[in-house]
Amino acid sequence: MLTLDLSKLNGFLPQDYLSSREDALREAARMLAEHNGPGGDFTGWVTLPRDYDKEEFARIQAAAKRIQQQSQVLVVIGIGGSYLGARAVIELLGSPNYNLKQKNTPDILFAGNGLSTDALLETISLIGDRDFSVNVISKSGTTTEPAVAFRIFKQMLEEKYGKEGARERIYATTDKARGALKGLADQEGYEEFVVPDDVGGRYSVLTAVGLLPIAVAGIDIEALMDGAAQAMEALSAPGADNPAWQYAAARHALYESGKKVELLACYEPCFRFFAEWWKQLYGESEGKEGKGLFPASVEYTADLHSMGQYIQEGERLMLETVVQFAPKGEFLIPNDPENVDGLNFLSGKPLSFVAEQAMRAVILAHVDGGVPNVRIQMPALSETVTGYLIYFFEYVCGLSGYLLKVNPFNQPGVEAYKNNMYALLGKPGYEAQKAELEKRL
Repeated sequence: MLTLDLSKLNGFLPQDYLSSREDALREAARMLAEHNGPGGDFTGWVTLPRDYDKEEFARIQAAAKRIQQQSQVLVVIGIGGSYLGARAVIELLGSPNYNLKQKNTPDILFAGNGLSTDALLETISLIGDRDFSVNVISKSGTTTEPAVAFRIFKQMLEEKYGKEGARERIYATTDKARGALKGLADQEGYEEFVVPDDVGGRYSVLTAVGLLPIAVAGIDIEALMDGAAQAMEALSAPGADNPAWQYAAARHALYESGKKVELLACYEPCFRFFAEWWKQLYGESEGKEGKGLFPASVEYTADLHSMGQYIQEGERLMLETVVQFAPKGEFLIPNDPENVDGLNFLSGKPLSFVAEQAMRAVILAHVDGGVPNVRIQMPALSETVTGYLIYFFEYVCGLSGYLLKVNPFNQPGVEAYKNNMYALLGKPGYEAQKAELEKRL
């Protein structure tokens, strides 16, 4: 299903870039399979497409149908891995204009992923007088951004429907046994779904964290899981023919050669939030101990008219990974009798032909400019294709982290800003830290 083209790395990598890393890749794959490497307690995602909770999966599908019947809007409250995966899949398969389209499924609005007053007020105004439900997603229930948002939308539900009515419209995806949100959900009787203990947030899109909002949008989550299962089976085979091994080895070799940034590029606007999900996946997994490629993204051809100059001739610190999907439809370029724009040489040609040649031209230009290029070719967009690509990137990320000799499943640096924020907000227990921080501001 996935074709990995590394031919445009010639001249950037030594011939033994893969063979010299085979032993390390074999060990990394073993640790992922046996769940006993650094962070092994959080590698449940490796076999998730096969071992997921089938009973909960059926409850997710039933809850999605209920939300579709009772609400015109679903507000998804979460931050980081608690919302990026769901939004990535919904926009990739349902369009960035999903909420504007005529459809028989609810609009999906995302909240709790920031602290903007204006954004919150706009979300409330977009709901208007329509019936709505809330899916709050938080392992602990105490992360500031989603916790504040949930407090607000919970109050709105209770004022609109009463406490009993609100209970039927709140769905909590949280820890199975502990935490503030778990306690509240038990107390209030919300329907609950589980954030698995062995799956970290950035790897959680194929759990209830992502699957409930995705299903509400009318996307076939069984096909999504099937695509991931196909990838799990294909990528579990060890050896140099494994595209995950090839990509992980190439990324690591380019990093060791001095590349510092990986640009993820695509020619489909619907890929934008998939790239945002990818950036969290790789940034949080690899960016520690002073190591790691910085993950960035561009949308072609639009960004060729803004970032193209730097990519072509700026500091030579990046590699580029291009994801290409086969088109689902076709559109022929019309003829202009006046030929005002001089483009009649394209008359009658498919727009996809122009896009293909643009992509090929860009790859060659960037390679000539010193930017090594990886191309990932996929069939036309579908749930199965998307599930496959999600798992591919997750698996490569696990291998890559172990090649870097970091724990790809923790994020100790995230706590630094949180602790400062708690102190400056006046959270009890942070008084001494607050006084010290105030002196520095």
